[in-house]
Amino acid sequence: MSVMEALLWGLLQGLTEFLPVSSSGHLVLVPWLLGRGPSSFTFDVMVHFATLFAVLLYFRRDLAALVRGALALLRYRRLATPEARLAWLVALSAVPAGVAALLLREWLEHLFGTPPAAAALLLVTGGVMFLAERLAAQRRDLASLRAGDALTIGIAQGVALAPGISRSGATISAGLALGLRRHEAARFSFLMAIPVVLGATILEALDLLGGAAPAESSAALAAGFVAALISGYAAIALLLRHLQQRGLRPFAYYCWAMGLVSLAVYLLR
Repeated sequence: MSVMEALLWGLLQGLTEFLPVSSSGHLVLVPWLLGRGPSSFTFDVMVHFATLFAVLLYFRRDLAALVRGALALLRYRRLATPEARLAWLVALSAVPAGVAALLLREWLEHLFGTPPAAAALLLVTGGVMFLAERLAAQRRDLASLRAGDALTIGIAQGVALAPGISRSGATISAGLALGLRRHEAARFSFLMAIPVVLGATILEALDLLGGAAPAESSAALAAGFVAALISGYAAIALLLRHLQQRGLRPFAYYCWAMGLVSLAVYLLR
């Protein structure tokens, strides 16, 4: 992989990781549409680290509050502060994704090798977001979130392990369906992503330590990391700003277009 290719793939990973268009779906479909093989495992680990750093950097104040809340929860063994309550809800929301990853690993790996399935699931993502916008009441904030709500949004995150189902699209849509305001639903979506992305990235890094030498040069890996970090940070900021005034429908239309084009290419081939 050249440095220019690494920049482009890093940019793709950073943008699609946080915009509700499914990064996993794009990382399956784009190489397939272009007739090239997928990126190496080493490169995937680097760009996942980059997007993890992007969300940690953007939500550094919220993260500090979550850490304080977690410490208070451990100390007092009760939800003594709003930060402790939010930390508990974020931790609870990560459970369904962890269970799904353990129970459905082989099936999910099969889907990653099936571009038509990823394309079809992009159509599902678009439909979910479009429907969520029609159902959105937007009357609740995070202070009103309950354990059952966190688990419901967490189930959406677990479903989004399948390529083509957008994690942010599914979780924000679930939040909207539960009556959260768009900006609040998006904020919780990003916060609940932290433990899941962190856990997945650590597991990938551990697998990498026991594997072969990197397939790319240090320059290519660095270029991909920087591109994913910058584009990921920008994608978070753009999405939050967009959702303050507009909804998910433009992203639904994009998912439909990308899914239909990919299915058409599959049928023609």
